[in-house]
Amino acid sequence: MGPGPSVACAITLNSALTPEQQRLYQDPIVIQRLLRDVRTIAIVGLSTDPQRASWFVASYLKKEGYRIFPVNPKADRIVGEKAYPDLASIPEPVDLVDVFRPVAECSAVARQAVAIGAKALWLQLRLVSLEAAELASRSGLDIVLDRCVKMEHGRYRGRLHWAGMNTEIISARKSRS
Repeated sequence: MGPGPSVACAITLNSALTPEQQRLYQDPIVIQRLLRDVRTIAIVGLSTDPQRASWFVASYLKKEGYRIFPVNPKADRIVGEKAYPDLASIPEPVDLVDVFRPVAECSAVARQAVAIGAKALWLQLRLVSLEAAELASRSGLDIVLDRCVKMEHGRYRGRLHWAGMNTEIISARKSRS
């Protein structure tokens, strides 16, 4: 018996990571568990501009039932939610820290995620900071690098293919939405 479909789905051509790093930081089982179990998401670098990817992702996740905490020191409210200047200012527990900041800032965000007791650190598409991943991993956080949380949610909820995108999942079953 082979390794199963989750291993085959983990290796993609669209990642800046090596195949070994993809196995560590883009594990479909970890991604699916996070998307299923996470309830609160702090989005670091969430923009006030509705044309930016971070705003679109936050709006989508909020619509899907996640509690969103915008982290942007220059904003009061984003996507209808109170914005916070940093992770430490959020008055409630955070399950997932989703990062839309330059790679040079990711290690500092990882340290903050550890300090607030977050369960996971997720760096968005084209964000690869192995230092941030190692910092968070040493403290027991789940890590996802170089993936979009909205796209992964759509992939595993069976919605991405509606827009003509390849979900990398082959199934004859209708999705349970």
